[in-house]
Amino acid sequence: MDLNSVKARARKATGPLKVADPGSEYWGNRTNAGRSLPPYYLVYFLLVDLLNFRDLGRSEKIAFSIPIKINNTTLMIEYRKFGLGIFVKDSVDEVAADKAAKFIRAGVEAAQPYFESLASAAAKGSSLNVRNNAGELFERFTFFAECYASKIKEAEERKDERIRTKLPQTGSALSGYSITFPSYDLSREARWYGTAAIEAFFSWTEHVFILIAILQGKIATGDDIAIIAGIEWKEKFKKSLDISDALTKKFYDQLTLLRSQVRNFVAHGAFGKNGEALSFHSSVGAVPLILPSQRLKKKFIFGNGIDFLLPEAIKTIQDFISHMWSGDLSPAKIYIETGLPLILSYVINGRYNSAMISDETMEEFTHFLGRMVDDAANMDW
Repeated sequence: MDLNSVKARARKATGPLKVADPGSEYWGNRTNAGRSLPPYYLVYFLLVDLLNFRDLGRSEKIAFSIPIKINNTTLMIEYRKFGLGIFVKDSVDEVAADKAAKFIRAGVEAAQPYFESLASAAAKGSSLNVRNNAGELFERFTFFAECYASKIKEAEERKDERIRTKLPQTGSALSGYSITFPSYDLSREARWYGTAAIEAFFSWTEHVFILIAILQGKIATGDDIAIIAGIEWKEKFKKSLDISDALTKKFYDQLTLLRSQVRNFVAHGAFGKNGEALSFHSSVGAVPLILPSQRLKKKFIFGNGIDFLLPEAIKTIQDFISHMWSGDLSPAKIYIETGLPLILSYVINGRYNSAMISDETMEEFTHFLGRMVDDAANMDW
């Protein structure tokens, strides 16, 4: 990127906008035009970082203040607790504010190569936050698992129930009855929920394994994130958990097999990759291509449809979750459940390493960090 060239284009796009002296007036009136500005960070990067406008700094409930002049009118670009805006003094000058917003939007568009360069450079370092979506992803798994358990319970309770419904008589034909079995439909719905729960579990672990690796200091840069995000699930597992532990290795083997079977079946439109949806012709009729003797070789397997060991699969998942959060990873559970982002610079300076020593040190650290996040959100500088 030719910075001087981008800067010249951005300067041209912003037209008559000039650096201004705000004086000591009170800039209390928010204009409607300010609501059309691009995101606050792009406005700041454009005006302050690229075009060298003056930032007056932080004040109560204000993150930055940038005075600008358009023609003979002075305006204030401020990022306040309730959002970015263009502010004026006593009377609202919407005409000037609307013109300023138009030139700022044009400048942001012209400066796109500069923003891309900033993001590219930042991605290689550790001055990054990683969003923590573990809570919502785990809630999704819990929802489907609870629905599965509820449907299974209801199906068992109603297994002997028969519903006999009289059919309406049509013409001279004799009326008859239809018989339905509620437990059949409930069992079918339970299988749907069970499969969804398994998929949700693997989605959660794809995310949470990365968060655990960060807290353990195994990931420190944006480049590291990009690499681990692209590797296979089983490699993410080994990156965050120690498979030299016998029980962890057992769970690894079981879950790897389960994931393979679920993914092969669901992702391939219920056909699978190994003939799960096929039956071969024989003297006794159509026979599943995967024979029972073959299915017995693996604990979790799709045979006809999704006829696999759902109860055992769900229990294995739940047992694994309890095992994962025990021992040395208990502090990681505390941090991840707060919903706080993962801050890569804390890997570099050792703050996560110190916090991971015990549950007590992590509790203290998350309380401290939570207050910092709240203060920043409220702009309580």
